[in-house]
Amino acid sequence: MSVDPTFYDLVMNSSVLAQLVLLLLLIASVLSWAMIFVKWRMLKRARRQAVVFEDRFWSGANLSQLYEGVRAQTQRGGLEGIFAAGFREYLRLQRPNQETVPNFVIDAAQRSMRVASSREEDELGRWLSFLATVGSVSPYVGLFGTVWGIMHAFMALGNVQQASLAMVAPGIAEALIATAMGLFAAIPAVVAYNRFADELERLMTRYDNFQDEFLALLQRQLVMN
Repeated sequence: MSVDPTFYDLVMNSSVLAQLVLLLLLIASVLSWAMIFVKWRMLKRARRQAVVFEDRFWSGANLSQLYEGVRAQTQRGGLEGIFAAGFREYLRLQRPNQETVPNFVIDAAQRSMRVASSREEDELGRWLSFLATVGSVSPYVGLFGTVWGIMHAFMALGNVQQASLAMVAPGIAEALIATAMGLFAAIPAVVAYNRFADELERLMTRYDNFQDEFLALLQRQLVMN
């Protein structure tokens, strides 16, 4: 009675090129899952920090005291970093006994916050392109391994007098493992990339809205002064 080959047997009996394809897809899958976990924690922390800071900002706290508290922190990012960049520029241009041009101050603060926001976007979006690459390339890499494995299986039939489906079935099964592995690496990467890209866009919209509201507040203070 014949014994059905296991997954391990199919992989170990496959060609060297097919094994290299499977190894490449396995590495891509492991790296993408590690990146998914890192990005999930990073975006979750950024959302939580944004909510906490907005509560502090709109609680009626003095802006100068809030700025000193943010500046005293060893690590600051997200809305805290954007606020600190804008208010620092605002304070720098508030010179005693000199007339201040409101539009000039607002434009300078806006530029500083835009730079800080751009840095935050680069940091939060780092390595997202890797997930996109894994999601788009892995199926084709797996398909290449499948085509190579099927070709290798049919070429082996040329050395026998009488071919049968039972002889070529193990080779085809080995080849199809590459397709399955490609999908296994691609599907989580695509889902995670779309989810993280949407969350990043929502977060950046939140940052932009805060900048507009903060600039309006600074402008009112300049008019009142």
